Amino acid sequence: MNMPLEGYRVIDGTTWFQSLSAMMLADMGAEVIKIEERIGGDPLRGIFKLIEQQQGVVGRNPLFEHCNRNKKSIVLDLKKETGREIFYKLVEKSDVYVQNFRKGVAEKLGLDYATLSQYNPRLIYATASGWGPKGPHIDKPAYDMMTLARSGIMTIVGEPGMPPMNIEGAIADHLGATMTAFAVMTALLMRERTGKGQEVEASLLGSMIHLLCMNVDFKLRTGVEMRGVARNRAPNPLWNLYQCKDEKWLALGLLQADRYWPSLCRVMVLEHLEKDPRFYNMDVRGKNAAELISILDKVFATKTRAEWLDILGKSGDLLFEPVNTISDVVKDPQVWASDYIIEFEHPAGGKIPMVGFPMHFSNAVSSVRLPSPEFGQHTEEVLQNLLGYDWEYLARLKEAEVI
Repeated sequence: MNMPLEGYRVIDGTTWFQSLSAMMLADMGAEVIKIEERIGGDPLRGIFKLIEQQQGVVGRNPLFEHCNRNKKSIVLDLKKETGREIFYKLVEKSDVYVQNFRKGVAEKLGLDYATLSQYNPRLIYATASGWGPKGPHIDKPAYDMMTLARSGIMTIVGEPGMPPMNIEGAIADHLGATMTAFAVMTALLMRERTGKGQEVEASLLGSMIHLLCMNVDFKLRTGVEMRGVARNRAPNPLWNLYQCKDEKWLALGLLQADRYWPSLCRVMVLEHLEKDPRFYNMDVRGKNAAELISILDKVFATKTRAEWLDILGKSGDLLFEPVNTISDVVKDPQVWASDYIIEFEHPAGGKIPMVGFPMHFSNAVSSVRLPSPEFGQHTEEVLQNLLGYDWEYLARLKEAEVI
């Protein structure tokens, strides 16, 4: 079965977690050639040393592995004229170029869209930026936490009165990279219709605003910020989190509370509360939320989460889920069954688990075919096979410190 982007070639000039954008294209079958600086390469290669110190783990770098699987790596000094000439030849033979330089850097290096489109008018030129294409702060550096802070998300997680909270996992980086890949796919579709390439852009800030569109639109339309409420005062006690006997949590998702109230009372052996004037419908439950939540807290604390999941499941219609830790997620059978986590036969590490691809196609496949490349692993291969350079010329390029 074919892969969705089989036959397309992508030049990947991204670093850090923006490399995920080209990885998504590679997972769908595109040939992705990652260009790295001669000295050091992608800084994401080295960040695991810091993680090792903080988390006490050792081994291969799973962060770089995830963002750069299915790619080839070449080393090329783009500050040298010969290096740029090689790069332009690669652009002529490619469909997409993705980069996340700070504003102005690409222009200084001669890697901007105006320059590259002269070599390949059909090129899709993608910029993964921090703050967007316009505005007073487009030249500021942007890291994940900076974008989380500016987007507003830090103030809506947690309960009222808590200080702003950081969110681990580089979610702004990953969402921005995903939106960049989406922009590339859209531009490729347009090129199929018009024959023309174009420049596309997606930013960390814009991606986070998109993620928070409900909160932002609510403020724009009503003038009021959507604020979280304390768990013990949730206006709908049936749409809430509860801790069980083993200190694990579960989430009740009974948004249509009156529909589910009788079933919940039955399975929790709380039939005496069903017609209780304090709780018999959603309005009065909201007014007496703290009292009902206190009752439910005590009942949930009598059994383990596994016991409650079994009990609630027997109702046949109640909506609930465990509040998983990441340790729970990586063992979740639903996650494995849908290939959201897969096993990959790594040439150096043997069979290893890793996050899979989040989408499925009925007439195409995505797959992990290659591990993340070693630094400059494919330089000679790409320059020989794609550009036709011989070993003598490659030796001269090495001597000149171009590759």
